[in-house]
Amino acid sequence: MDKIIIEARVNELATRRGNPHVPFLPHEIIADARACYDAGASVFHYHGRKEDGAPDHAPEFYLETNAGIRAQSDILIHPTLGYVANDADARDRFAAVEAMMQSADTAPDFAPMDCGSVNVDWWNPETGSYDTTDLIYKNSTATLMYFAERIDHYGLKPYLVSWNVSFTRQIEQFLKMGVLQDPAYVCFCMTDEIIFAGHPGTQAGLDAHTAFLPKDFQTVWTVVNYKGDLFQLTENIIRQGGHISIGLGDYAYMDGARHMTNAEVIDKIIAQARSLGRAPASVAETREILQMPKVRIAA
Repeated sequence: MDKIIIEARVNELATRRGNPHVPFLPHEIIADARACYDAGASVFHYHGRKEDGAPDHAPEFYLETNAGIRAQSDILIHPTLGYVANDADARDRFAAVEAMMQSADTAPDFAPMDCGSVNVDWWNPETGSYDTTDLIYKNSTATLMYFAERIDHYGLKPYLVSWNVSFTRQIEQFLKMGVLQDPAYVCFCMTDEIIFAGHPGTQAGLDAHTAFLPKDFQTVWTVVNYKGDLFQLTENIIRQGGHISIGLGDYAYMDGARHMTNAEVIDKIIAQARSLGRAPASVAETREILQMPKVRIAA
């Protein structure tokens, strides 16, 4: 079977109440990047965080972190644009990536595009009600086209996130328009437990996603379960030829009564993939699978 791309998603907006190993600061993220790379991950995704865990959108955070990651491995870097925590216009949301592209030492390899808009309010199962009622992750068509142009300008690989079928259909239209080029790298963002904006992390939820992949374009797909246990579905993903995006940013993974580290989560998924006949793709193999372009540093 084909090699499998393993992406480490190390922090997102997760707190340390669920798992104390969630990295916040640059030196913590840099250390996690090396550990996940050594475990076999070829892609590394992270969010800027402050010491208290609050989001940090300052370009300086990403410059320091990317440089530290680059100094110790060639793992492919996938930074965030800030998710709902960075509710600014398209130019401001992409500003940190523009700063990263000033040097080969800080340039990432991917930039994300969540290809639609969705309500992302947090459900509280203890009270049976929502803790928030006005969180909207807004990604207009104009915003996405701006991101696509800047991503292409720098020779980055678009990381196309699909929360539901409507996002995937938007991706198909962008491919038809030439706004995006194939092979499209599509991340199916499934959601469980406290967020219900995506498909559920079940086989039915995955089947609904894959049924709408563009038929006339080449696609490579990976799966994440935001706030849910992706291991409930990983065997089927692996058998179906998909790829895996997983980490403490999405779920507080445990090994019995012990909190796992991000590297241990990567170890576990790679052991499962190998047992099912799929070895992890190296960085070079991931570049080949995704036909990644050559990154262009700003003049």
